[in-house]
Amino acid sequence: MTRDTMENLKRTMTEKNARARVLAVTSGKGGVGKTNISVNLAICLAASGQRVALVDADMGLGNLDIIMNLQSRYNISHVISGQKQLDQITCIGPGDVEVICGASGLESLADLTRFQRQRLADELDTFQDNYDLMVIDTAAGLSASVVGFCHAADHTLVVTTPEPTAMTDAYAMIKVLAGRDYSGKISLIVNMADSVAEGKRIYRQIADVARRFLNIHVYEAAVLCRDDRLPAAVRQRKPVVLAYPKAPITSAITAMTARLSKGSAATTCREGFFRKVVNWFF
Repeated sequence: MTRDTMENLKRTMTEKNARARVLAVTSGKGGVGKTNISVNLAICLAASGQRVALVDADMGLGNLDIIMNLQSRYNISHVISGQKQLDQITCIGPGDVEVICGASGLESLADLTRFQRQRLADELDTFQDNYDLMVIDTAAGLSASVVGFCHAADHTLVVTTPEPTAMTDAYAMIKVLAGRDYSGKISLIVNMADSVAEGKRIYRQIADVARRFLNIHVYEAAVLCRDDRLPAAVRQRKPVVLAYPKAPITSAITAMTARLSKGSAATTCREGFFRKVVNWFF
């Protein structure tokens, strides 16, 4: 990232929030690069001088620790069980991003008892006050847990690829959020595009259908073209923006971060994100 880019990011992120602004990164389909986008977005946001938390909200197959090369002995399941408090499971990841690793083997928040959900909400509610921004990496699919995390976020980033199945599932997620009267902003990221032109065509196609049949506006977050350095970085277990700072994919992610930052605004003190998630299941 160039010095000018970093300064632009800092200028657009100066306002402090009463509570952290929450970005949920989701997809209808797995394998579209959602977690890689979450990790690299969080690192770019932290590079702008903000305190950023990255939360792995996949309760069954959390893998942020693998991608970020973290040795995490504890995860969110230990908070749910009462064995640990939140600050005891938080890891410092690359780029000084603070990471809460996901659980392994929990099917969803809906499977937790009311007491477990309440304890989790109490722990996480205060956690949100300690950050400027939170990036939530949801599981793939349209489960109640995934929809709950997205519905509680200020801004949902839906990731798709040019594959027809990925596009169909991305639209399905947008449709579910629209049907639930989601009050936040919805943006589309077209990942693994063969060209910027292809990515923009796919964005327009999905956005036009959403406007026509759902009466909502879907914003364009980014077109991220295929770049061999991304899988190379994954093999190294390093975020691509750190492993290859001059790569085209890094430039695209940095530009996306700047655009998303411009849309941020201070929020008033309100019901916490995590309490909204937990209440979704009551």
